[in-house]
Amino acid sequence: MQERRAVAPVGPPGGGDNPVRRRSGLVAVVAVIVIVLDQLTKWWALRTLDDRTIHLVGSLRLALTFNKAGAFGLGSSFVPVLALVAVGVVLVVVVRGETNTRFAVAIALGLVLGGAFGNLGDRLFRGPGMLRGAVIDFIDLRWWPVFNLADSAITCGCILLVLTAGRCRAEP
Repeated sequence: MQERRAVAPVGPPGGGDNPVRRRSGLVAVVAVIVIVLDQLTKWWALRTLDDRTIHLVGSLRLALTFNKAGAFGLGSSFVPVLALVAVGVVLVVVVRGETNTRFAVAIALGLVLGGAFGNLGDRLFRGPGMLRGAVIDFIDLRWWPVFNLADSAITCGCILLVLTAGRCRAEP
């Protein structure tokens, strides 16, 4: 007589899909959304704000600028080095994102990654190119350096990373 017994399912322990793979996908999806929205808003700013400024509320206005320097307009002679450092940071974020199992951290990493690639794309593909291109900025508070959606995503992602840094528990 043949003995029958239950066989464990093939796949990650506990059944279901792999949370690390799910979170890596979430990092990628958030990053792609940020890149697409960033590039669309920069395209809009180039076409709409070329010859005018739009005043919104209080000191907030939309005004087209081209940032050939680094963050906050600093370090213009170091832009190629800063761009290469940004590539290194992006690679670290990608590696960190693939090993992460926490939802909030995956969102934060996607925001940072998408923002970094959005601005890096400007450095690579806008004139004169090869890490010397100007980043398109257009959100002007008049009391802070002019920025764009990619900058906002990076800032929000970093804030979220800081807020979640103390939590060690992995979420499903």
